[in-house]
Amino acid sequence: MGEGTKATRIVVLGMGGTIAGRAERAGDNVGYDAGAVPVEDLAAGLPALRGRDMAFEQVAQINSKDMRLADLQRLVGRAGRHLADPAVQGLVVTHGTDTIEETAYLLQTLLAPAKPLVLTCAMRPATAVSPDGPQNLSDAVAVATEPGARGVLVVCAGRVHGPLEVAKQHPYRTDPFDSGDAGVIALVEEGRVRRFRDWPAAARHAARLQAFLRATAMPRVAWLSSHADAAAWPVHALLAAPPAARVQGIVVSGTGNASLHAELEAALREAEAGGVRVVIANRNGAPPVPYPQQPFADIDGLSPPKARWALALELLDA
Repeated sequence: MGEGTKATRIVVLGMGGTIAGRAERAGDNVGYDAGAVPVEDLAAGLPALRGRDMAFEQVAQINSKDMRLADLQRLVGRAGRHLADPAVQGLVVTHGTDTIEETAYLLQTLLAPAKPLVLTCAMRPATAVSPDGPQNLSDAVAVATEPGARGVLVVCAGRVHGPLEVAKQHPYRTDPFDSGDAGVIALVEEGRVRRFRDWPAAARHAARLQAFLRATAMPRVAWLSSHADAAAWPVHALLAAPPAARVQGIVVSGTGNASLHAELEAALREAEAGGVRVVIANRNGAPPVPYPQQPFADIDGLSPPKARWALALELLDA
C-alpha cells in the first residue's frame, strides 16, 4: 500500500463452532455437527459483505468446547500477522460460543490490537430454519469497519461485548452473552454502531506472546470450586501427583464474595506454602469486592475461566 492509502480489507478467520454447524434436519437446533461449513461459504450472498475487500482463511474447524492449545496458537499467530498488514482494516473470527469468552480474553491480553478484532458466533447451525449466524457475521463486519474501533470484541445478537467482561449465560437463546455491571460496549443497529463506552485497550501479557506461541504445553493450572460440604481431598490429590504432573497453580471459584469453605481454604494454604500459586475468583463470575479477610488474591477481578488463562500466562516461563 502506498502512503496515505486507506486500509479496507477485512479478513475473516474461521474457527468452526455452531455458526458453521450442519444438521441433518433443518428444524434441528441442537443435534448438529459444529464446524462443518467452510468459513467462506458462511459469507456467500450476504448483502453487508457485497462489494467489500474481503479475504477468508480457515484456521480450524472445531467445536469450541474441544479447543486445544495448538488451535489457539494458530489463531493468535495468524491474527497477529494479519493485524500487522497495512492493507487490513480489521479482522473477524467465527468461533463457537462455549469458549469464545476465553479466546477473546487470550487475544486481547496477548495482542491488544490497535485495529478491531471481532469474534462472532451463532446459537443455531447454518442449516437452521432461521439461522442467527448471517446477521451476527454481518454485524461483526460492521464493527470491524467502524472508524476508530480497536481491540478484541465479541459481537452477537446486535450487542458488542468487551473481552474482559463477556460471559456466556444461557445455553440456548440466540442472545446468550452478558457483560455484567460494565454493560455492552456498543449496539449494532441496521449496520450502524452505537457506542456507549471505550474500546478495549489493555494488554496484560503482550510480553509473553512469543513464549505462548512457542509453548508445547501451558503450565498446569487446576480449577476448583468451593461449595457446601467442600473438603481438602481435591487439593491433596493434586499435590500427590508425581513431580512431572504436579500443578503449578490453582484457580478456586469462591462463593458469595470470594469466600471459601474452611477445609478447602486450609488445604489451599498448604498448597501455597508448597510453592503452588493460588488465585481466587467468584463462582458467580462477578469481580470480588476486596476485603481484609479475602483468603487469596484475585487477578483483575476476572471470572474463573479467564483467571485460569491469566494465571497460566503469568506462570509461563516464570
